[in-house]
Order: sequence, then structure tokens, then C-alpha cells
Amino acid sequence: MAETQGALKKTPLFDLHVELGGKMVPFAGYEMPVQYPLGVKKEHVHTRDQAGLFDVSHMGQVKLTGANAAAALEKLVPVDIIDLPAGKQRYALFTSEDGGIMDDLMVTNYGDWIYVVVNAACKDQDIAHMQANLGEGVELEVLDDRALVAVQGPTAAAAIARLAPEVADMVFMDSRQMKIDGVDCFVSRSGYTGEDGFEISIPTADADRLCRLFLEQPEIEAIGLGARDSLRLESGLCLYGNDIDTTTTPLEGSLIWAISKCRRADGERAGGFPGEEKILGQIANKDWTRKRVGLLGEGRAPVREGTELFDADDNKIGVVTSGTFGPTVGKPVAMAYVETAFSALETVVFAEVRGKKLPMTVSRMPFIEQRYYRG
Repeated sequence: MAETQGALKKTPLFDLHVELGGKMVPFAGYEMPVQYPLGVKKEHVHTRDQAGLFDVSHMGQVKLTGANAAAALEKLVPVDIIDLPAGKQRYALFTSEDGGIMDDLMVTNYGDWIYVVVNAACKDQDIAHMQANLGEGVELEVLDDRALVAVQGPTAAAAIARLAPEVADMVFMDSRQMKIDGVDCFVSRSGYTGEDGFEISIPTADADRLCRLFLEQPEIEAIGLGARDSLRLESGLCLYGNDIDTTTTPLEGSLIWAISKCRRADGERAGGFPGEEKILGQIANKDWTRKRVGLLGEGRAPVREGTELFDADDNKIGVVTSGTFGPTVGKPVAMAYVETAFSALETVVFAEVRGKKLPMTVSRMPFIEQRYYRG
């Protein structure tokens, strides 16, 4: 990030976080709440049981307009953007010329414009990347006058429907522009916890008031970055910069599902994205040498990012990229890259923690059932 320590930015909800007792920490150039007085574990459990409000205003929001906006954006991602239906959202990847992942992002078709949400730590580079490559006839507007919040959990829909009844008609990955208490919002039924819920873009001037209204709903508690991380990890969702980055291809990152069929070698719009030779070659030849996997541990000791992994003969075979104790799973959970020979389900590997080799089992992700509402 361009900001130096001491020049941290604040989101439109900063004063609310402080008022609620949020413990503020530096994150992606912003002062963000890592937890509230409830504490990380209780915040995690509350989100799984009821609903949590997350401030994600540090992420980048971008509006693309122009007749060729979808086609232009599609040239930067291995994803079908041209045929994305109006009112729908899709997960996408910016790929580099050598097949690495520059960022992961969400793309929504709002009919006459495209809405893009990129990660906080990458937003300056992503915006520059789009500005340099979208070409003439596409206008890019950075929506830096909007906050972004997520309301997640099994009771999120009931709580938000009191304020905006039409959200009840939405299903997973639907996106709509609607008024909530008179405020023009962009609402998607999606999120980063594995639970049902919504991501809501709100004009900065109305963000504090609307979030206080959300928090007046009996189900909803404010939730910090600590629980957001454990929730997404239990749900098998990547964190850019940890679990995927420019050194990992989509195939190594177990994201082949994110490469649309129409962009693969036998698709109607095959290739045409950065890194196509490497990525399509890996699909054809199945020749990647490492793979992102889920690991379940034993006992209660978490296995953290950076922990080295070994086989039974003490050969190093991988490294953990994200790890914590999963409050819902009741066990240590982790994501890691391992040599492909050790990536099959039920393979036992050993994590070196404080001089001890702790057994972990390659396991299916998500570690818990995802509960997105599909109708």
C-alpha cells in the first residue's frame, strides 16, 4: 500500500467502531476493527447462529460504463462476463501474463453498467490495471463516496427484510439496486462467511445511520476482522495474499471452477486473457506440481500461516498459508500448498509446530456446510 504507517485511512464507520468498543488495528492501509468486546470466538459463533455486521468499506468499488465494458473486462479475466445476466454477480480473477493471480474480485451486471469490487490491498493496482487495459469507450469511475458492509448469518435475511422486503426474493449471487430506509443501495445476496447474507453498498453520507439501523435489529451484532477470518477459513474461502497470489495459478489454487467453460480451450471464446497459455496448458496437461488443500488437525493447537509441512519420512512437502482453530468445526483448520502427490483426500501430513510434528489430514473444503440461499 502507498500509505505509510501513521497515515492510515478511516472508513466511514470508524466512529461507530470506536463507540462500539472495537479494537482498531492497521489492515490494508486502514484502521479496522479486529474485534469488539464480545471477543473473536463469540463473534464467530454469533454469526453462525444469528447474524453479524462486517465493515468492508476498505475494499475498492468501481463502476464501468460503455457499450464494450463487459467485453473489455472479459479480456482481463478467464471468466464469462459478456453473458453474465443482468442482476447477477460472478466471482472472477485478474490473471498475469505468466498465469499468476493478481487479485480475485466480484463482478455484477447492472444492465447498463458493471460493478466491480476488488480487494483492499490490491485496489490501487487493480484500478490502474483496468485503466491501462480496458481501452477506449469504457469509462471507469472509482466509487470512493460509498461504504460497503456485509450482513451475514442464518437470520440475516429476516433482519434485512424488515427494512427492505424485496431482499426476500433474492437468491445467492443475485444483485439489485434498491432503497433501504430511503437510501439508494446496491445489494447482493452473497458474502465471505459461507453463510446466507448480503453485501450492501451505501453512500458514505448515509452509512453510519443505516448501520445503526441494522444493529438495532435484535439478531445483528458488529463483527470484526478476527472472526471474519475464522469464518471464511472454515468455509474454504481464499484470502488474497495468503492463499492465492501472483506466484499461484488458478489450477494450483484449486480454482479451476472459476475458469468459465466458454473461456477454456474448447469454449466459444477460448483464451484471450492474460496468462492463457500457462493456464490452459495446465488444464490440458494436468502438470501443476502443487495444490491448495484443506487440512484438519487434532487437539486444539492452531497451525498458523507459514508452518512447514512434512511427509512421514521428514521430507518437506508444503507450507500452510492460513490456519486457525475452527470454533464451529471444533478442530484446527488450515489451508496449505502441498506437492500434488500429497494432495489426495485423507492423506496425512505433519505440521512442525514448536519443534513437534503434528498430524493433519487433507480434507474436503469447505470444512462446514455452506448455507447460501439458492431458493
